[in-house]
Amino acid sequence: MTTALNAFNGGDFVNGVYNTSKFVGVSVKATAENKAAFHKGAKIRFFDGQVRTIKLIYYSGGNMTVMVDGGPINGKAVGYPRTLSVSSTGFSNTSPSVGSTPAAGNAAPANPINLVGINLAGAEFGADVALPGVYLKQYIYPGEADFKRYAERNLKLVRLPFRWERIQPRLNGELNSVELRRMLTTLDHAKKYNMRVILDMHNYYRYHGKKIGSNEVPVSAFADVWRRIAQKVASHPAVYGYGLMNEPHTTNGKWPTAALAAAKSIRSIDAEKWVVIAGDRWSSAFHWPSYNTRLVKDAWMRDPNNNLMFEAHLYFDKDYSGYYTNRYEKYDPMIGVVRAKPFVEWLKKYRLRGFIGEHGAPDFSPSAVVAMDNMLKYLGQHCIPSTYWAAGPWWGNYALSLDVKSGKPRPQLPILQKHAANKSCGAVGPLR
Repeated sequence: MTTALNAFNGGDFVNGVYNTSKFVGVSVKATAENKAAFHKGAKIRFFDGQVRTIKLIYYSGGNMTVMVDGGPINGKAVGYPRTLSVSSTGFSNTSPSVGSTPAAGNAAPANPINLVGINLAGAEFGADVALPGVYLKQYIYPGEADFKRYAERNLKLVRLPFRWERIQPRLNGELNSVELRRMLTTLDHAKKYNMRVILDMHNYYRYHGKKIGSNEVPVSAFADVWRRIAQKVASHPAVYGYGLMNEPHTTNGKWPTAALAAAKSIRSIDAEKWVVIAGDRWSSAFHWPSYNTRLVKDAWMRDPNNNLMFEAHLYFDKDYSGYYTNRYEKYDPMIGVVRAKPFVEWLKKYRLRGFIGEHGAPDFSPSAVVAMDNMLKYLGQHCIPSTYWAAGPWWGNYALSLDVKSGKPRPQLPILQKHAANKSCGAVGPLR
């Protein structure tokens, strides 16, 4: 079973982990369940996968201190998520259950998925001007050089943001042929370098500022545009999935209806490629269970045969926004894991597949980069892919960007490349 560590800090404890020169152990509540599960000789497994054997147990009031074998335990690394597993019979391996993993022992899958990629931004720029705006002045699509650069860096999963108003200037009308050609040319670049693209409608649940589900923008219009896009791109080999909507928010509870309609509309054209469904409340991974359970109320949205992938976003700053306005904020090394976990556990509960469509760390914060490293390790253990925010042209010297005008080295890049080398997952998880 899995249980929580006590939130003890100070004295001999760090995040519920007891660690002195003589004793090593943890503190948990002395519940009936814990008393039955924790006993001498049983095994406990920490969040980082290490397994220890219980040696002694001490009771104090409503708590129990569980002493274990082995050397010191880093409470900052394993105690911050405040969970650990206990088993009387031991664990089959030293890593937590990781969802979709190779079927045959530890053998690498024949066709591993790309676990780590990037957002190649630019086609969604210019939303602060009168749409559609002027190409090459207010917005731009990434070029062949951008795809080549990231293919060489082994970051071959791309989330490509674009604007609804540009691809379809009039609701329920034909797609703009010039804009469609730009999108298809971009997909051609991806194909040339063996990259896979998730098309991301970067509109925040709105069309010219009007919400989907309103009289001005009916749900049927949202389904219509995705049907038309799928008709044009479904046969393109670079298309990996259809990202229905970037960061829906303040949706008045209508996002589940709109998402279902658009997903079914795509499925009427393309039965195979992913339909990527973002969550309400800006798609926050940490807040996901509180805002998105209704998203899967309809059984169609829980059917694995429909090839659905649910998309959350995750940043480390205090307000979860990714603006990182406090340059002096220090981040706990496990904060990314803590913020990802509610989303991952929700996926497990409903047996669904997941994707972190945006995450990012500013170049001025070494602690944020460390947190990103730990988060990507956790996502990799659960076979959940992610795309970093952001790369592509026109970023200037944006602190999160992998492409900056100054050309200075980006501290985020080596971390992304390290986890992109993980080829242990043959399918998107954590569906088992």
